[in-house]
Amino acid sequence: MSLGPAPSTNPAPNGTIKVMLVDDSAIVRGLVARILATEPLITVAAQASNGEQAIAALARTPVDVVVLDIEMPVMDGLTALPGILKAVPGIKVIMLSSLTQRGATVTFQALKAGAADYIPKPSASSEMSGAGSFKRELIDKIKGLAARRLRPAAPAGPTPAAPRPAAPGTATPPSPGSIDILVIGSSTGGPQALFDIATKLKGLRPRMPILITQHMPATFTGILAEHIASSSGLPAAEGVDGQKIEAGRIYIAPGGRHMLVEKRGPDRFIKITDDPPENFCRPAVDPMFRSVSTAYGAKVMAIVLTGMGSDGGKGGAVIAKGGGLLYAQDEATCVVYGMPAAAAQTGLCKAILPLPAIGDLIRKTVG
Repeated sequence: MSLGPAPSTNPAPNGTIKVMLVDDSAIVRGLVARILATEPLITVAAQASNGEQAIAALARTPVDVVVLDIEMPVMDGLTALPGILKAVPGIKVIMLSSLTQRGATVTFQALKAGAADYIPKPSASSEMSGAGSFKRELIDKIKGLAARRLRPAAPAGPTPAAPRPAAPGTATPPSPGSIDILVIGSSTGGPQALFDIATKLKGLRPRMPILITQHMPATFTGILAEHIASSSGLPAAEGVDGQKIEAGRIYIAPGGRHMLVEKRGPDRFIKITDDPPENFCRPAVDPMFRSVSTAYGAKVMAIVLTGMGSDGGKGGAVIAKGGGLLYAQDEATCVVYGMPAAAAQTGLCKAILPLPAIGDLIRKTVG
């Protein structure tokens, strides 16, 4: 069946997001280009079949976002990534990753090297042709990463001063003994933020458990746990259904499943469920936050980090209304200011902080 002519790759008009597609498969590039052609705010401005071509094309075609395949001849995506970031400072790169152990491992290497996000390459052709969630996820990620560029210019004339973000180190740690568990929710940009926080835990013996829900598919969350364990020097692993929660350990919600907490007598346990997605996500932050509030009452500290959408906002409000402490990452240090904005808009955050200050606060609280 003919797919028809590929969408135009001419430079986009003002006010649209210009995207470069880099994949050695012309069929994949064509399918992704057709998906993006359905979104008026996005224009495919350039295409390349390997990393070397992509770097060369950036010299003559300005783009905002690059969708970069990992496995390619001549120059693969991981090798090309530093050259792309150097060629256009501030450019956002989304890695197109396979759902394999190797694909996940290389994706994390790319995130540590400066890629903004990733998207799993679907195995079914129907997904790649725009019939499933791949289309929504890809378009949302591109728009989310380019959100700052799409904002309308500020109106002429005086405007009220924006609230100043809290300065690093200004948040006062909770009093000793007032917090029994730390919970963190994150999405786009989350792995990088979590690695930054994990390095600040090095050398500590946390007196409480740490639970993390990061929006990720299966396979990826296990590797995320390995990287957090390496960065923090603490035991970190995917949560297991029925597992007793212990101080000093880090539990990661397994990809594709929700991670909750149950209280049984004096102890708390991990509960893994296949309940329907919330906020289009599974695992989702809100159900974890709600269950932790029920199990621990007021002795909860919750952090909402960078990410698209609003996951964590409603659950964070439940924690705060139950007497716990809710914090959100500030806009300036977020890759995407969606989830933290939802938490901030509840009006219940104890503080809204830059990422370095969040790491310092966590270290002082759990150490």
